[in-house]
Amino acid sequence: MHRFQALLKALHESIRDLLPIIVVIAFFQIAILQQPIPNFLEILVGTVFVVVGLALFVRGLDLGLFPIGETMAHAFASRGNLSLLLLFAFALGFGTTVAEPALIAVAKEAAEVAAAGGMIADEHQAKDGYATGLRYTVALSVGLAIMIGVMRIVRGWPIQYLIITGYIGVIVMTAFAPDEIIGIAYDSGGVTTSTITVPLVTALGVGLASSIKGRNPMVDGFGLIAFASLTPMIFVMGYGIFGVGDSAQQLDGPVGQFLRNQIETLESWLAVVFVPLGEAWRSLTGASGAPLPESAGVLERLLHTMLSTVGDVVPIAAVLFGFQWLVLRRPIPHLSNVLLGFVYVLLGLAFFLDGLQLALFPLGKLMAQQLTDPAFIFGAGAIVDEAHLHWSLYGWVYVFAFAIGFATTIAEPSLLAVAIKANQVSGGSIGVWGLRVAVALGVAVGISLGAFRIVSGTPLHWYIIAGYVVVVIQTLFAPKIIIALAYDSGGVTTSTVTVPLVAALGLGLASTVPGRSALLDGFGLIAFASLFPIMSVIAYAQISEFISRRSSSKE
Repeated sequence: MHRFQALLKALHESIRDLLPIIVVIAFFQIAILQQPIPNFLEILVGTVFVVVGLALFVRGLDLGLFPIGETMAHAFASRGNLSLLLLFAFALGFGTTVAEPALIAVAKEAAEVAAAGGMIADEHQAKDGYATGLRYTVALSVGLAIMIGVMRIVRGWPIQYLIITGYIGVIVMTAFAPDEIIGIAYDSGGVTTSTITVPLVTALGVGLASSIKGRNPMVDGFGLIAFASLTPMIFVMGYGIFGVGDSAQQLDGPVGQFLRNQIETLESWLAVVFVPLGEAWRSLTGASGAPLPESAGVLERLLHTMLSTVGDVVPIAAVLFGFQWLVLRRPIPHLSNVLLGFVYVLLGLAFFLDGLQLALFPLGKLMAQQLTDPAFIFGAGAIVDEAHLHWSLYGWVYVFAFAIGFATTIAEPSLLAVAIKANQVSGGSIGVWGLRVAVALGVAVGISLGAFRIVSGTPLHWYIIAGYVVVVIQTLFAPKIIIALAYDSGGVTTSTVTVPLVAALGLGLASTVPGRSALLDGFGLIAFASLFPIMSVIAYAQISEFISRRSSSKE
């Protein structure tokens, strides 16, 4: 009975979280566009799938992933074996990222866009290989990032020096990366830290900082997500420079050849270690991963997705249970709850991913198409000269981007989880709603500016590099206690709810605005959604500190 009530509560919270998004879309559709939604029944079914999937997923996290993550963090800290801890950190980062629903969705979209743009062959095998290569590249980078972050907590290194060094690395890589990969690389930094990764990584960081003498959970416990958001940008651009596929802009000479050889060796090793876990399940069930025909029904697609998803989650289970039983040699507390949690996670992922394809992705693209339609901008029957289209004519696009950015971020379960944890660790000095609103405003401004970037056709890296400069300057004057949390806030914003709509909006704008390319301009909105919350949270802390000091001086 208790479990059923908890599930109903999760369902209610899921509906509440998605309600702002529904309100925003309904308002624009009814009041602004004044157009009916095509395929309404299909979108309605997809929305129900998203709600159910999100509820099951979040409940699964509470039952399984959260508790086992915290338990293992304390266990490793008590053993004092740094090598084992770092190995676990890598395996956890890699395993959770491979299974990220947001990364899976974006990698598939990136493969479709790459095929349409002529980067790879327009066939299932080539697109699947591109998406898989992108996922494993990102997963490798996150594994290494979590290792670095854990080492920072253990050694007590200041986070800002490492992050600023990483920003410099991103800027340097941007100068050499192919234009086609830059937007995808920047977005990859946002989609890695989603619903699966955030809970486990946050639990690991705060658990370690709480267990190690001399560490402050607020100052040292946060920051792992920031590393997991930063390194994928560098690695994906490296994938574009040194990759072995058709998308590679390969560097000549012995250095380029050496790096390509290392990439091939690493990919082969990862394939030997991790791929069989998922492939064994797919062979057993017949879930090959090949796309279903268009005629396939909703339930058939759901079952297909469910079987495929198991293969993606198997690495996570292998990492957690393997380390718990074989390395720590301890039983898993409340094993039945943990197993039930994994079942909920699997079911939730299946419903959620199918819901994305049925509802959120089509809605994002539809809104972009309708808001950029010349008939909407100039009126029906108007003769439009594309050469004279100006960015100022797309005002409603920027308003919609701001509104949907704010609504999706407020709805993000990952942000809520981090805000609650920050409130607990800070003793209430950081308000849950204060942090959520600050982050949501940052995302709203970022996506609105990103939409302007697509419409105006200005280079993406100009904005990102300028943003990094601003963050660095802010960091120099920010309260020490907020720095790690601010960096983490940039990662948790782009999760299960935000990514699908934002990615679809970006691709939709790039496909409909005259003169823009989905391949070159369609990606990058997620990068804006990850960068600007860092600025807004630091600003929130600085303003709060200023008000507090002013109040104290008056007393």
